[in-house]
Amino acid sequence: MNTKLILEPIDFSAPSDQVARRLIGAIFTVDGVGGRIVETEAYDREDPASHTFSGLTPRNAVMFGPPAHAYVYRSYGIHWCLNFVCREEGHGAGVLIRAIEPLTGLEIMRERRGLTPIKLLCSGPGRLAQALGITHKDNGASLLEAPFDIEPPEQAVDVICGPRIGISKAMDVPWRFGLAGSKFVSKPFPKA
Repeated sequence: MNTKLILEPIDFSAPSDQVARRLIGAIFTVDGVGGRIVETEAYDREDPASHTFSGLTPRNAVMFGPPAHAYVYRSYGIHWCLNFVCREEGHGAGVLIRAIEPLTGLEIMRERRGLTPIKLLCSGPGRLAQALGITHKDNGASLLEAPFDIEPPEQAVDVICGPRIGISKAMDVPWRFGLAGSKFVSKPFPKA
């Protein structure tokens, strides 16, 4: 399913699926290193795949805080992953940033990742966090202040959606969003 993005600022108090869709095409950098967001996934408190489904814990407390903050957690005890908190404070929703198209700070990303193929630098949430230097130190930080910078897309983009990946619950929910035709997504979207 393709849709056109309506050009307006990103409202992090909106439902997570709307924020996830709106972020596609936005430019996201950390200390000037980053690129165009090409893949996201939405999660909500009523969603059994969400870290907040079972309620507030010390690990997920940031997700219950104010919107426009970073929720950073370890996946499988190995990789850091970055989520953007959305909805109203106390709700427990967020958007996982799955992939970006690297645009600035390529040499820094290559050094952090230990490889050179540009396609693999930020393709997947763990790779993305490593390339951007995201760690638990960023958990709870405002996305509206340095070192973060988020610029909404300057023009409409084609957004595709499909089921989320890498989860074992609510796998059929079509809350994975991507930039149509991007070679930087972590995994191809199913054919329409």
